[in-house]
Amino acid sequence: MPPNNMLNITEQFIRRIPKTDLHLHLDGSLRLPTLIEMAKERKVELPSFEEDGLNELVFKERYANLGEYLAGFAYTVGVLQTEENLERAAFELAEDSHAEGVRYIEVRFAPQLHITHGTETGAIVRAVNRGLEKAKKHLNASVAENDMAFEYGLILCAMRRFNRQMSPYYDRLIARAGKTNIRYTYARASLGLVKEAVKLRDEGLPIVGFDLAGEEAGFPAVHHKEAFQYAHQNFLRKTVHAGEAYGPESIFQAITECYANRIGHGTFLFSEKSILLKSIKDPAKYIGQLIEYIANQRITIEVCPTSNLQTIPEFQTLQDHPIQLMVDNGLSVSVSTDNRLVSHTSVTNELMLCHRHLDLTDSQFRDLVLAGFKRSFFPGPYSDKRNYVRRAINLYDGLAKLHLA
Repeated sequence: MPPNNMLNITEQFIRRIPKTDLHLHLDGSLRLPTLIEMAKERKVELPSFEEDGLNELVFKERYANLGEYLAGFAYTVGVLQTEENLERAAFELAEDSHAEGVRYIEVRFAPQLHITHGTETGAIVRAVNRGLEKAKKHLNASVAENDMAFEYGLILCAMRRFNRQMSPYYDRLIARAGKTNIRYTYARASLGLVKEAVKLRDEGLPIVGFDLAGEEAGFPAVHHKEAFQYAHQNFLRKTVHAGEAYGPESIFQAITECYANRIGHGTFLFSEKSILLKSIKDPAKYIGQLIEYIANQRITIEVCPTSNLQTIPEFQTLQDHPIQLMVDNGLSVSVSTDNRLVSHTSVTNELMLCHRHLDLTDSQFRDLVLAGFKRSFFPGPYSDKRNYVRRAINLYDGLAKLHLA
């Protein structure tokens, strides 16, 4: 239970305060009715065409492991193979986020998963952007005095590994590679994507970051170093899925080899038993130094509580999750959904989970909410970001006085 000095935070308060969602996958956040409708139109075979059936068979409350969690993406990606469907999914995601008080989102997706024989990266990214831009104009048509404008950015994801069945693009790439080292093929795909990301950003699209996602253990981020170096040299900010299914070395590598500004998940940051490198003689000291570095550099951890609880068997409640240790060690932590559909969640749900199960002070809860604004990859000048962050702070503080006095 929350400590006695914790404000009487309610779901109504959390829904009203301005929020962010920095770790938000487009293909994991479709509306369930939309998925079913698109599947029928695209002739994508689902295990069930009823919502209850899909929730029982695919989108469960709990998963045996990360692999089972990811299995549902075969269906969501399967229906997102047209520009029209990508645009619609993006529009609806913005609407759903805004409806619960989220005012800034960074939508991440892997364009190479959606490339067909008739499309290319630019068309995929523009389709997603069209949906979000239409939603933004609609949602911001009239912004109340006690509210703030809805904004968004795009994060393009490279994949740590892939196979020929994942998309026609990957099929062609592996076919051309022949006997070439498969690791080189993965790296080549990442480099190609980041070059396209920079090009599209320079053309005016709000691409704010580059990410590396997918199977972590056995597929280290360093294999994609050239792509992240290209992003770094071209002023594109970086976030890396790290420490989600592997240990602290993965997080260290993401920061030192891939120049990560933020870390996705970071779940095993504090796990000494997860350290595998024999060169690390003192795991406790190594982790302590890593934590101090992350704290001092303000490298934000994008924590997705429900998603982690669903995929990591040893986590039975949020009290088993290291988010409390992250907060207590002064790390910059932002709470996100990861996948609104696959995890049956919202930012409101995630923050209520933190309130109910963590030992947070008033200021720590406030920091958890506002970190997303402060550490966002906000598109546009820094002066605009400062004004936007200040607006969020003022609204939060005003609502706290009104609701929680």
